[in-house]
Amino acid sequence: MVAALSVVLASPVFAAPPVKGAYADLPSETPAHFTPTHDGYEYDVRDVMIPMRDGVKLHTVIVVPRGAKNAGILFTRTPYNASAMTSGVASGHLDAALSHDDLATHVLIEDGYIRVVQDIRGKYGSEGDYVMNRPLHGPPNPTPVDDSTDAYDTIDWLVKHVPESNGRVAIMGISYDGFEPLMAIVHPHPALKASVPMNPMVDGWRGDDWFHNGAFRQQNLMYIYQQSASRKNGESWWTNYADDYQMFLDAGSAGALAKRYGMEQLGFWNKIVQHPAYDSFWSQQAVDKILAHEPVSVPTMLVASLWDQEDIYGAFAVYNAMKDHDTDHRLFLTAGPWFHGQEIRDGSSLGAVRFGSDTSLYFREHILRPFLAHYLKDAPATVAQVNAFVTGDNRWESGSTWPLAATTPVRLLPDAGGHLDIGGGPAATGSDSYVSDPAHPVPYRQRPVGPIQGPSWQHWLTDDQREASSRPDVLTYTSPVLHEPLRINGAPKVHLVASTSGTDSDWVVKLIDVYPDQVGEQPEMGSYQLGIGMDIFRGRYRTGFDKPQPLASGVALPYDFSLPNVNHVFLPGHRIMVQVQSSWFPLYDRNPQKFVPNIFLASPGDYQSATQQVFRGGEDPTYIEIPTIKTQ
Repeated sequence: MVAALSVVLASPVFAAPPVKGAYADLPSETPAHFTPTHDGYEYDVRDVMIPMRDGVKLHTVIVVPRGAKNAGILFTRTPYNASAMTSGVASGHLDAALSHDDLATHVLIEDGYIRVVQDIRGKYGSEGDYVMNRPLHGPPNPTPVDDSTDAYDTIDWLVKHVPESNGRVAIMGISYDGFEPLMAIVHPHPALKASVPMNPMVDGWRGDDWFHNGAFRQQNLMYIYQQSASRKNGESWWTNYADDYQMFLDAGSAGALAKRYGMEQLGFWNKIVQHPAYDSFWSQQAVDKILAHEPVSVPTMLVASLWDQEDIYGAFAVYNAMKDHDTDHRLFLTAGPWFHGQEIRDGSSLGAVRFGSDTSLYFREHILRPFLAHYLKDAPATVAQVNAFVTGDNRWESGSTWPLAATTPVRLLPDAGGHLDIGGGPAATGSDSYVSDPAHPVPYRQRPVGPIQGPSWQHWLTDDQREASSRPDVLTYTSPVLHEPLRINGAPKVHLVASTSGTDSDWVVKLIDVYPDQVGEQPEMGSYQLGIGMDIFRGRYRTGFDKPQPLASGVALPYDFSLPNVNHVFLPGHRIMVQVQSSWFPLYDRNPQKFVPNIFLASPGDYQSATQQVFRGGEDPTYIEIPTIKTQ
């Protein structure tokens, strides 16, 4: 038998709190204000609040190399935390101290520029109210301040209060930070000597972050949530799903998912829901339309990425808007084989595609660096007006305009049996059909689909398209094997003649380079289907982006739109492919295929299957017109 155990619990004894002043204080070892010393640093950091014309002060970090004299200023305005962008590891060496994501690090260190990064109004350390891509003063913005005036006032302060400067400023940045250099060249400050907008946000409805030709990029809900919910991006998007495809499918509409996250509290989200069409809210703040009426008074180098998964539209749109009135040859364009922002990272490959050299390093050394040196340091002018990497051939090419040479339009004509004719005779008259089911939309990439913040997001545009071409709801047309190289340069044009059994529809068209069955130097590229130019068009905007209209059910209708700009050579042994489908999910929201006034507010019962028919041959055939250049 086990003896019983008795446990005696002692009652806790609590001491009475000391009477204030009864004991001597133990002084804090932390000073009220600590001033660090930076002896041995290669640079000096000045953290300042710069007043704007309305009294709002903007947080600005100024990094001055020790001993700098008569130095140019490289300036970036950002909603992404100026302090973080100017803080790498704790080090007295300037290259280590700056963030590795700072696009100016390389040229800054070697050419001795002063680095300035500023939080835009309403974000992080700056005062004022935040408005997404704050429009210029006018109907969308009745206040007297905007990003143009803030850039002007900041530059004015810098040239007066940074004695080490030579009074010359270049503004540069990527994405949202690339939108800011475009704002700065509207009524620019005289000290602004150069602008470098890289992958800029230009027109969020036509083809940058928020929509593409009317189809909403719903995976950007995560960005809108985190960017708009707090001053310091302190609210993080959360999910219970491992696959965004399933998350968006279960939610129904993009509006329903946003409501689940409380996004009706966010001003910018409400504006998106209220303006699903291309009305004056979008068109009046489209930067290319604004700059079409501005003189090219500041030398401007637009930088575009040929596989930009976020802002593939903007740089080329601004270039086309400004080039006709660039009388003094101040407009420059660089197009590289990059994802969004890859020009400041390693550029030797993108996904599975290799380029044979670090194309980004070439850009920074041989294009960006001499461009800045010319306008900030009076170095000789050595940079051509246009520099572009030719994919396929894998080489840089220079010229005076974009496209780089006179182009000849050649039609790619879908034909019977899934064939694609290249500039030949008329295709066989007929049609091909498929059933588009919103309950089983075509993934834009292989599942599970990760969030847009994930690393694989950067290269989805170069993903192998074979998974899509194997689906019954994707039409595929393939050319014979090429025996000669075929060079294209510019924006391919789509003329799709199609019908739907519904009253609304999306159309996705892809131009694809199909690799040979076997590629000896890179076996994984055998039969690879590489997207060269791909985009989506929302059918309700067939007759006008500002006038959504239902489609006539069962009637063949023409849809005309452009694919993104390309600069590519289809090599001998390769084939050309065109794919057509009606969903690209979950990157783009599903079209219910039944006309509803606002797809954001579509109910589950609105989504219906539709039979889609693409017509070929005859008097008005489907075709993709490619701009070709004679190869040397």
